[in-house]
Amino acid sequence: MGELNAPRPDTPATLEIGLLRHGEPVGGRRYRGHGVDDPLSEQGWRQMWAVLEGAGDWSAVVSSPLRRAREFAEAYAGRHNLPLRVEPRLCEIGMGDWEGRRPAEVALSDPAAYTGYYADPIRGMPAGAEPLERFYARVAAALDELSGEGPILVVAHAGVVRVAVARALEGSLAAMMRVKVPYAGLSRITRDARGWCLRSHAGT
Repeated sequence: MGELNAPRPDTPATLEIGLLRHGEPVGGRRYRGHGVDDPLSEQGWRQMWAVLEGAGDWSAVVSSPLRRAREFAEAYAGRHNLPLRVEPRLCEIGMGDWEGRRPAEVALSDPAAYTGYYADPIRGMPAGAEPLERFYARVAAALDELSGEGPILVVAHAGVVRVAVARALEGSLAAMMRVKVPYAGLSRITRDARGWCLRSHAGT
């Protein structure tokens, strides 16, 4: 399996992307899609600055418009004099009726729905949530359109990182939703003549 994704001398990477999930937001753990946009906590800011120390040089920064990603992207780009673009399609997936609610609260009030979501995230999304297929399509399109001569830092969300990983590995939508993405986790993907390749995930 490893040989299939190994780089070849005759097909160098033409684009490298670092995918940085935002740090811990104010308010602790709860469902945040694009309907709830808490700012970063002080710990969240520290997490994001720390993970990028020694992570390499970037040629540009692209960010989700949501403040828990965008405000750090603005600060980082400003500090390093990098061009910044805000990409609306990199918003987190909308979680419908669960927006702003804590997992423990949902599990207690509607255990069947809570269990159903994690067992089958395609059919078990909460009422009013953005369909996974639509979310995948918009994020994948935004990533496919990225271009540049140097590595690009994308500051976004767990769902966006999951789409990138699934696209690189040609994984299913259900498998995508089971990828763990920690706060301030930094993953790397490349695109060359063969398509997308996962280089590392969340620092591993």
